[in-house]
Amino acid sequence: MEISESQLLQGKKLTPSAITQYLNQYVVGQDEAKKTLSVAVYAHYRRLGRQRTEVEIIKSNILLVGPTGTGKTLLCETLSRVARVPFVTANATSLAQSKYVNEEIEALLLRLLDKAEGDLVKAQHGIVFIDEIDKLKASEGEQRGTSGERVQHALLKIMEGASVRLGEKTFDTTNVLFICAGAFVGLENITAKNQAFGFISVGTGEDEHILNRLNTRVKPTDLFVFGLIPEFAGRLPVIANLQNLSKDQLTKIMVEPRNSIYNQFREMLKDEGVELEIEHDVFRQIADMAFEYKVGARSLRGIFEEMLMPVLYQVPDRPEVRKVVIKSLYEEASLIVAA
Repeated sequence: MEISESQLLQGKKLTPSAITQYLNQYVVGQDEAKKTLSVAVYAHYRRLGRQRTEVEIIKSNILLVGPTGTGKTLLCETLSRVARVPFVTANATSLAQSKYVNEEIEALLLRLLDKAEGDLVKAQHGIVFIDEIDKLKASEGEQRGTSGERVQHALLKIMEGASVRLGEKTFDTTNVLFICAGAFVGLENITAKNQAFGFISVGTGEDEHILNRLNTRVKPTDLFVFGLIPEFAGRLPVIANLQNLSKDQLTKIMVEPRNSIYNQFREMLKDEGVELEIEHDVFRQIADMAFEYKVGARSLRGIFEEMLMPVLYQVPDRPEVRKVVIKSLYEEASLIVAA
């Protein structure tokens, strides 16, 4: 069942299951990650909307672990639309290369304020997505105090909540949701070595699913061994794992989401009065090629645009063309003119 943004954002309908349904319309696969993110975002914004009590609910920032091109950024962008909050992205590698990390962080918050059209309250409830966080670890041979660790300390302050002067305004990051992400190549080996809940006895007839899930999840200690400082790893309690995309999933990505590549180009040609028809085998051929590139969904658009380039070049100059049919990635498209 499809659920529109307006339906989802009507008070009580903003539940984890409803958020997941919305994500399903834009992101293919990653079912477990979607559930984890949906619960985390639901809990975060419910926390902000509750009345003050003696019990303070601490913010839980999120870490996404998964190969490149698996949908990390797309998931976060879609979540920001669900929550109707401003969203900005940053690259941890760029932060590490800067001599003035604090100024870069201030610029990041300024962009969040700009996305909120100057509304400080709205900006302070936004989402900041920081990619390639795994690149902040110290490489072999490097000592503590490297640029990567310096950035971790700088990010740690704003992730847990800090007041930052932005010109005449003071930006409080206490309620900003930070989502960090990275490929974390080699982390699976660390996690496998540290699966040490074997000492917990499970009675006969008890479901071992929960124990297995606890065993296989990435733990803060795993991140510390990987190279993140303990304080930083501890500020990312919610961890979601994303898996490599299969060829079938790559095929679906081009066709099924609301804003799929296929739908985008169909709309583009529709504006020229031309119908675009691509046979299913073509999507499979593109998926096969993209799969070999080993960068997930990132290469799909490039291959797709390369295939359509001759068509997009010709169609504007040929008003008699009414339909374009593509039967193979390796054959020229058929241009069908009006009868």
